Order: sequence, then C-alpha cells, then structure tokens
Amino acid sequence: MEYTPSGQVQHLTISSDHQGQRIDNFLISRLKGVPKTRIYRMLRSGEVRLNGGRVQADTRLEEGQTLRIPPVRVGSTEPSQVEGAVRLAKGQKMASELEVIREEEDWLAIDKPAGVAVHGGSGVSLGAIESLRLSRPGQALELVHRLDRDTSGLLLLAKGRAMLLSLHRQLREGLMRKRYLAVVVGHWKVGPQGPTMLIKAPLKRVLGGNAERMVRVDPEGQASITRVRFLAHGALSDGRPVSLLQCEPLTGRTHQIRVHLQSQGFPILGDPKYGGADINASAAKLGFKRMFLHAWRLDFTSKSGTRIQLAAEPTQAFYTQLRLMGLNCPVSPPREDS
Repeated sequence: MEYTPSGQVQHLTISSDHQGQRIDNFLISRLKGVPKTRIYRMLRSGEVRLNGGRVQADTRLEEGQTLRIPPVRVGSTEPSQVEGAVRLAKGQKMASELEVIREEEDWLAIDKPAGVAVHGGSGVSLGAIESLRLSRPGQALELVHRLDRDTSGLLLLAKGRAMLLSLHRQLREGLMRKRYLAVVVGHWKVGPQGPTMLIKAPLKRVLGGNAERMVRVDPEGQASITRVRFLAHGALSDGRPVSLLQCEPLTGRTHQIRVHLQSQGFPILGDPKYGGADINASAAKLGFKRMFLHAWRLDFTSKSGTRIQLAAEPTQAFYTQLRLMGLNCPVSPPREDS
C-alpha cells in the first residue's frame, strides 16, 4: 500500500502550522495506517532527513525546513472498495448522530453520547473523531481533549494545528474550564465551608486484573485536584441515596473525577470500572443503565480573545432519569465563581 502520492520520495516544506511539532508525531499523523514501528525504524536508519541531515524522533520541526520522507509500503492492507464504502457509510451515519453544539472557523464542539468512543482502538473500529473526518473530507480535525467512552457531553475539536496548540496551552495553564455533572452513590455531606470543596489526591496509573489499565490514589502519583460543588440530594426507587455534583478537574489526569469521587466513598452511579458492582446491577434493573458522568460546560478563549462559554445540557432521557431520582439539574448560565 502506498502512503506517498506517487510511491516516490517526498520533499515537504514545513509550514507554520507544524512549527514546534515533534517529527515522530508529524509522521504518525501524516502516514495514516503505517505501523509506528516502521516510522521509528525510518527515523533510526536515517531514511527520514531534515534539511539533509539525520534526526532523532523527538526533534522539533521549524517553519521553512525541508523534510524528506521515503516511499512507504506495507503489505496488502488497503481496504477494498466495498470495505471502504462500508466504513464511509458507517462513519457518516455516526457523525450525523453527533449533535453540533457550536462551530466556528477554527474549532468545533459536539455533544458526544454515552457509549460512543472518542477514537477507534481496542476493538472499536470507528470513534467520534474518525467518523467526523470521514464525513468532512479535507478538513483538518484534531481532538483537543478526550472523554471516556461511557461519559457523555461536550467534546472540543480544533481545525488545524495552530488552534490545537492554543487550546492545549489553555489546558496546561488552567485557562480552560471544564465542568461535569456526576450522580454519585451516597448522601453527600455539605461541610462548614459550604457546598464547594477541593479533592486533592495524587493519582497513579496501574495494571489491574487481566492487565486492565486502572488509576488509583497513590502518594507516588501525579498531583491531582478536583473542585466539587454539591447540587442536590435524591434517591433510587429502592431507597438508596444518591447525590448530584458539579465536578471541575483543575488538573487533567486519566479518570480523575471518577477516582477522586470513589476515593471519598462516593463512586459514580453506573461506573463499570470504579463503581460498586452490586449497586450498579440494582440500578440497571431500575432502568439506570449508563454511567452518570456528563461533560456539561466548557469555557475557553477564542483566537480573537473572546471568552467562549459552551453548554451541553443533558438529553431529555437523561433529565427524566435525574427527575426519577429526585434530582433537579440547574440549566441557567453559571456565574463566574460557580
């Protein structure tokens, strides 16, 4: 399978969009489908050249440089026309089911349903990003952040590397606010400090049973902080108490909200990884079959300097489930200090 237009050596001039990008990441994004082992072998062997010289995988690109990419072939992995058509149809259908919250020249915000993966892999052939790329050929789309497959709500994508770098900088510097709704098992107690508290607990990635990737609170982990605001108390129809919380991760660790809440004794209802199997099974019998974590609100600064405030209100089905638990979800715009 050819991954260069003519099957010949390519000489590319690096544009400003790729200023500062690692060369291995540039090649991985450009040579879609080529095994990473092959890409790193090309770098080690000197087949890839930058301004005529050898490079390391972590070399950063600069505008105006010339990059040599050799012709790349891998077996007969190219999908047939029928397979390609099926994949395209599947991707377009999935994309049509992703509600666009707002779209501008350089970014796109969608409402991802629970159960839809953000990207393919681990047995998932197509995720939200692949389906959007298939339905928008020629448009550069990159994930600004990720959501777990079982989490619903706001997902932000950048159109082009310049906007992606800007939004990633805002994430790193705490200039982007992400607020989630979470229904947890238990009666959340409001302390003397009021409805808002900070959970500060370092998180570390570990391997669980069956080599499953997990995260746990560990003193050797990365510093992690989540701001939690109590919203309402409720109960399942069998009498078990639940609570509605607004959660704002002030750091961006994998599964941060889920593990932080579990560490306080309040697992998210329906969480298949960190929740209680018994309560999840009981809730499912009562009709509550999803993980109750929703990416609700997101604030960031646009290229023009305007502050953008986005909201993905829960679906009608989600609202109905909240009401059945006696939980009222606020829908008015949040205050700056909320």
